[in-house]
Amino acid sequence: MLKIAIIISSTRATRFADKPAAWLKDIVAQRSDVTYDFLDLRDFPMPFFDEVASNAWAPSTNEVAVRWQQTVAQYDGFIILTAEYNHGPTAVLKNALDYAYPEWNKKPVAFVGYGSVGAARAIEQLRLIAVELQMAPTRTGVHIQGADFMGAWQQGAALEDMAHLQPGVQNMLTELEWWATALKTAREA
Repeated sequence: MLKIAIIISSTRATRFADKPAAWLKDIVAQRSDVTYDFLDLRDFPMPFFDEVASNAWAPSTNEVAVRWQQTVAQYDGFIILTAEYNHGPTAVLKNALDYAYPEWNKKPVAFVGYGSVGAARAIEQLRLIAVELQMAPTRTGVHIQGADFMGAWQQGAALEDMAHLQPGVQNMLTELEWWATALKTAREA
């Protein structure tokens, strides 16, 4: 069975990420053919990258980083749940991506973003980073933006009530699972 990790990439005490994470948890629970786990970067408090080199070239010495690498290695694909800070991804997410290398290789990644523009600019940057990590970013992502984001963030609107987001999230999951199956088959060949 495929294993997909959903990475919560904001660690701020006042983060919005918990709302879309709970929404995604309910959606992926309905899919019985894949195991979805949540990885919260709060549980991996890595210092800013300070190793002699990428773990592609030299083993990491930081114990939390090694635990992160071992955790990432268990998965066949990823969904990154991301905010957008100053037109880019969170620093803690970029740091977590940098602490692993072979663990990401030849695995797909999809994105769910939130913010005024649905983290579109952050996700575009993350797609480029994913390619450098030898990942396969999928086409379809989910962008919780504008009135949807403001309603959920400040006015108590429930993401579950935003039916127009459902086709996108279902397409994203179907694409991600297809790529995860194809790349797992290729990695094992």
